[in-house]
Amino acid sequence: MPGAIYAEGLVKTFGDVKALDGVDLDVPEGTVLGLLGPNGAGKTTTVRCLTTLLRPDSGRAVVAGIDVLKHPDAVRRSVGLSGQFAAVDEYLTGRENLQMVGQLYQMRAKAAKERAAELLEQFHLTDAADRPAKTYSGGMRRRLDLAAALVVSPPVMFMDEPTTGLDPRNRQQLWEVIKQLVSGGTTLLLTTQYLEEADHLAHDICVVDQGRVIARGTSDQLKAQTGGE
Repeated sequence: MPGAIYAEGLVKTFGDVKALDGVDLDVPEGTVLGLLGPNGAGKTTTVRCLTTLLRPDSGRAVVAGIDVLKHPDAVRRSVGLSGQFAAVDEYLTGRENLQMVGQLYQMRAKAAKERAAELLEQFHLTDAADRPAKTYSGGMRRRLDLAAALVVSPPVMFMDEPTTGLDPRNRQQLWEVIKQLVSGGTTLLLTTQYLEEADHLAHDICVVDQGRVIARGTSDQLKAQTGGE
């Protein structure tokens, strides 16, 4: 039986460029898959296809038991997505950003308010909750963006290079939040350029280059294959 995230033969071309060239993935429920590779390897395109933002040219994908191509709306209701750039409204406060997301998901106002307060505490943003997001540091915006992706506690989560541009302290804080999330049963696909990050967070790692999966396994298995480089 396929895992919580499953892809078979995903192909996506943009003009003459083959961004994905037959990507296969299978992520068991409650685990973290690290998608590791350089810029332009196809990591973000893979995430966009799996989260319905792009339609693959061929192949199939199932997320949270739902066919991505046949039932995109149902997939969107079952996933959270944190992209490379924090998608927060600069003019709203942190609290207002989270409440707005809750209400877009048709939560009642009281429930959205309670969930926003919980997440602000979990992400160490309570002190800044009532300041406009434009006054936040890069690390705070990243945490607010991640909190927004978790408002409805999705069973499957996608994070596209979540710690790019963060200082070591903020990176560590975000790692802790991600670990808590997974220990609660969430399935996570995480893209990263950092082996250390994949090593720290992922149960399994797929190395992607030029739109293909060129290696997969645990961190230790991959290190053994490449002679520890």
